[in-house]
Amino acid sequence: MIRYALKCEAGHGFDSWFQSAAAFDSLARAGHLSCAVCGSGDVSKSLMAPRVTSGESAPAAPEAAEKSVPVLSNPPGDVEKALTALRKKVESTSDYVGKNFVREARDMHAGRIPERAIYGEARLDQARALVEEGVPLMPLPFRPKRQLS
Repeated sequence: MIRYALKCEAGHGFDSWFQSAAAFDSLARAGHLSCAVCGSGDVSKSLMAPRVTSGESAPAAPEAAEKSVPVLSNPPGDVEKALTALRKKVESTSDYVGKNFVREARDMHAGRIPERAIYGEARLDQARALVEEGVPLMPLPFRPKRQLS
């Protein structure tokens, strides 16, 4: 396992663990990385210092290292609660159209299909094209659940 310091295009910094350097590269190429703060898909490695121990002192026990890292089971803060509420609202009031989002949004805007609330996936260039065409849309600060598993 390898831990990388990451950053998004908005400058948010966060850490994440990967099975290997190749696993990180593969996930990055496939567009499966997103910012833990804003959800941006434009994520890259950040400058980080290597962890080096001298031969004189033993490395810290894994238990000690884990105590200094925030645990995901901590009670959620206000931001996490708001994101959870937003996700529930979107999922309960919208249809997930997956990778058909661009086509569905365009067809609704052109009047070819009835309007309804939808959410799905689009690359950044596709989303920009929709906005330039006047199609109303809003990026969501989370990925669909099927992307998380």
